[in-house]
Amino acid sequence: MNQKELLGVDWSKIPAPLDDGGARHLVGMSLPPLSLLATDDTTVTLSRLPGRTVIFGYPRTGEPGKIALVDDWDMIPGARGCTPQTCSFRDLFAELKAAGAQRVFGLSTQSNAYQSEMAGRLHLPFPVLSDEKLELTRALKLPTMDVAGLTLIKRLALIVDDGRITHVFYPVFPPDRNASDVLAWLKDHPV
Repeated sequence: MNQKELLGVDWSKIPAPLDDGGARHLVGMSLPPLSLLATDDTTVTLSRLPGRTVIFGYPRTGEPGKIALVDDWDMIPGARGCTPQTCSFRDLFAELKAAGAQRVFGLSTQSNAYQSEMAGRLHLPFPVLSDEKLELTRALKLPTMDVAGLTLIKRLALIVDDGRITHVFYPVFPPDRNASDVLAWLKDHPV
């Protein structure tokens, strides 16, 4: 399937993911002392970051006009919507910061090179982290899906305070509303 339109999605035609319990264990966990490569050419150790951090994870962003990973990508619950989710965090970035998020990161298992192209194309004001080696994913036991021989993070968002996960959004649907849900939570739970 050719991915012609990455943003204009009729969510009523996309199956919503169900809460499989895959993220219940995360609240209260400390982030492991792992370093991940970011699209701003830095290496980030999330466990060392003071204050409040928002991390949104997703399976993989697509590229306009490129072939989808698998023909039935849109029918895999929770697969479709990585670009709309990312753009919603881009569009609400200033408001998220004003509501107490000292930093925002995207997170996927895609390579840093792939993510860097996407970050430039979408004009992201925040870095995206590559967990290509699945180190953070495995250490936190993040919920994943296996598609076309790849292990992908299921869509979620984490609120992290001083290296400890204090809130989890999971499952996330529709993806383009995730940033506004996070913003509402931040406003209701100031630091």
